[in-house]
Amino acid sequence: MPHPDSVPVVRRLLPAALSLALLAPGLALAETPREQALEARIAQLEQQVQALLAAQPQQAAQVQALRQDVDQVKATAPAALAAGKQPIQRTSITPGAAPGTTFRVGGFIKADFLSTSTGDGQLADDATGRALYLPGQTPVAGAGGSGERSDWDTNFHAKFSRLGFGLDHVADNGDKAGALIEVDFFGNALGNQNATNTYGTTVRHAYMYWNNWLAGQTWSNFMDAGLMPEAADFVGPTDGVLFVRQAQIRYTNGGFSVALENPETTLVNGTSSDRGTLPDLTARYNWKGDWGHFGVAGIVRQLKVDRSVGGVDYDDDSFAGGVTVGGRWVMSPRNALHYQLTGGEGIARYVGLGITGDATLDAADGSLDSTGVLAGFVGWRHNINERLRTNLIYARSDYDNATAAGGLVTRNVQSIRGNVFYTPMPKVDVGAELMYGVREIEDGRKGDISRVQFTTKYSF
Repeated sequence: MPHPDSVPVVRRLLPAALSLALLAPGLALAETPREQALEARIAQLEQQVQALLAAQPQQAAQVQALRQDVDQVKATAPAALAAGKQPIQRTSITPGAAPGTTFRVGGFIKADFLSTSTGDGQLADDATGRALYLPGQTPVAGAGGSGERSDWDTNFHAKFSRLGFGLDHVADNGDKAGALIEVDFFGNALGNQNATNTYGTTVRHAYMYWNNWLAGQTWSNFMDAGLMPEAADFVGPTDGVLFVRQAQIRYTNGGFSVALENPETTLVNGTSSDRGTLPDLTARYNWKGDWGHFGVAGIVRQLKVDRSVGGVDYDDDSFAGGVTVGGRWVMSPRNALHYQLTGGEGIARYVGLGITGDATLDAADGSLDSTGVLAGFVGWRHNINERLRTNLIYARSDYDNATAAGGLVTRNVQSIRGNVFYTPMPKVDVGAELMYGVREIEDGRKGDISRVQFTTKYSF
């Protein structure tokens, strides 16, 4: 095929070819060898001219397409780097992903500085309750506590620092797919506080999604992480909040979502039963607007036990369930109210990081008696200015335990906390918080906990 640069040649050959064509009849009369050769040359030139004229539109289109490709490459090429600078990478960070997939990384570095005093005994060394507030661990005299007020115990750690990796892809037909994996360092200690302070990496979220479907581990559909008030503590209103992450299959359409989630029955004596046949079924509907957001959710689950304890065979199951409502109300540009109220039977596992069990084993008849739950919190947030804000939070949960649970199980827990946060520059937060909590057991005895906490966080 002729090269595009041959197009101007047509203009040079065409006059000569036409002149020779006009002379051709007269030359043909002479019929000399030279004239015959000239006539053949004219025919050859005519063929070349016709071929060039036929190829000209196609060559012009190819040249135009080539120019468009060059312009597109120039538009997508990275900006020129300053002298002495090198690019971070020249190829995709996810070479195995579908073309057009976006990659994101995020998280934060968080350091906590806590000092804790308890009224009826001391929290054990390296107890989880020394790193965050666990209402069920508050010592009570006669229920694990000595009855004497402890000194102020101080702990520093950075184990709640977090790292997450996400992938998102939108196909040409509009289908969406992606995945997220997020970890923190709240695992069991691999070292100790003497030198290395080494902690294991733990999975927070690990799921994939495709359009309306999600499969993997993330927040339970029964809870709403978006309504949590800001706190220096890892959770904050722990006494009355729903807080569970677990594996599930979820379908979402607009504000509606329904999920089948991992079943697990927790018992008042501190053990768990993984004998459930049916997954926990949760459903939720959320409304959102400039005024904030509001949601209502329900759960239906099977409690099941099949084991021998102290020579007694337990083989029983029962259905349990509950309802929760809550949200965030934007009262004014500087004020917002966070709130939640939850009630049900056999749903204690979902409240307050497992303050008590879903049910009690009744040794008299080998049955499983579910625990009644009423829990909630309210938090007021006030923005003093663009960089300074404060939160006041109250939380509580009450439990209707079976008689067989005994007098040492938790009847109710409650706490109040106030904090102030300052953001000196974007993504940097420093805060201070005061907290006071009370735990009461079934026989009426109480224990309390006081804590002062400072925190720093850099998000990215």
